[in-house]
Amino acid sequence: PLREDPAILDLDHDKSLKSQQNQDDGPPLREDPEYVKYFKMLAMGLPAGAVKNALQRDGKDPSIIDLDPDKSLKSQSGGPVEEKDDGPPLCEDPQFTKYFKMLKMGLPIDAVRNALQRDGKDPTIMDLDHNKSLKSQTKNEVIDTGIALKDDPE
Repeated sequence: PLREDPAILDLDHDKSLKSQQNQDDGPPLREDPEYVKYFKMLAMGLPAGAVKNALQRDGKDPSIIDLDPDKSLKSQSGGPVEEKDDGPPLCEDPQFTKYFKMLKMGLPIDAVRNALQRDGKDPTIMDLDHNKSLKSQTKNEVIDTGIALKDDPE
């Protein structure tokens, strides 16, 4: 069992055991249809930097190359695999277009933030990537509600 595994000593003692257990749900990265071509590029001898550029060009996270190719993405990301970004880009989102027009007209970004706040919207929207949807950039983090390992009686 996991509790007898010496690797448990490498875990964060301030987090629960359950939150640190990675359940491998999915194919290994090197066999994942989304990333198989990039791992083939590495296997053919292309430098990791070139493969990262290809990932970035294709709109994928280049840090994938730094992960363990023999484990699934889900097991290494600590959460669900990133969903497709199907919403409109932030700069084209109907609820924010007028603020991006303000920027295009040359208003200072702080003036645009003030306008957002005045209208009851979150001014930190301006800090996000304007070419990605709001939904893809405001995902909730998983909250650890388990007992910290150091306080776990088992």
